[in-house]
Amino acid sequence: MARGAVMSASKLSKIETGKLGPTADDVERILTAIGVSDDAKAEYMDAARAVATETTAWRLIQRAGLHKAQRQLKAVEARMTLLRLFQPALVPGLLQTPEYMRAILSRHEDLSETAVRETVSARLERQEVLYDESKTLRFVITEPVLRWLIVPPLVMSGQLDRLISMSRLPHVDIRVVPLARRQHDIPNHAFVIRDDRAVSVETVHAEVIVTDPRDVALYVAKFNGFADNALEGGEMRALMADIRDDLLQQREIH
Repeated sequence: MARGAVMSASKLSKIETGKLGPTADDVERILTAIGVSDDAKAEYMDAARAVATETTAWRLIQRAGLHKAQRQLKAVEARMTLLRLFQPALVPGLLQTPEYMRAILSRHEDLSETAVRETVSARLERQEVLYDESKTLRFVITEPVLRWLIVPPLVMSGQLDRLISMSRLPHVDIRVVPLARRQHDIPNHAFVIRDDRAVSVETVHAEVIVTDPRDVALYVAKFNGFADNALEGGEMRALMADIRDDLLQQREIH
């Protein structure tokens, strides 16, 4: 049963005895392994999503191993067909260069060099999904993300080159919400929608997973609002190229 549900026997035992609450994803895998009818599965999944809003503190994720969390995300992304990601603070992980990843991770003084190296490696493995043409990957970021120098100007210019390059893939849509354009919403925080089933919300202290369909719909609407008011295609690449050139000029001046 555990093998069929793609989970450890100990985890399945804890779910069966009530020591561990199942996530909506756990419920779906168990129902699939059991082989219930589509009607029964839909009924149970509705109930599971309605009660499943999970919050996991980053310190617990870090304690278990950030590289392991990256591998878990890789497995989730292998099953999805549509990803929608909104990010107002930093370049999305799937689009980061190794240098950018290392800078983001190195902010945490309690992360060892080994942990940073393993996490960077695991995140690079996740990026294989970018080349899977059976999936649709949509990213909306705000213009300040492109200008926030968490890395030196030269490294950031290389990061922008990567964004420009990835935006040319036919199944990858990258858009930028420009500062110069009037907006009708507020970029509260980052979030990721995988298919229409679950939303991951990043806060300062924890990751929140939302699966209630009504809540998921709110995030889909927010994503679409920003996407509709963002630069895409040639306009987006022109903005990135201008910012990249400014960064290279800064480097020459200093």
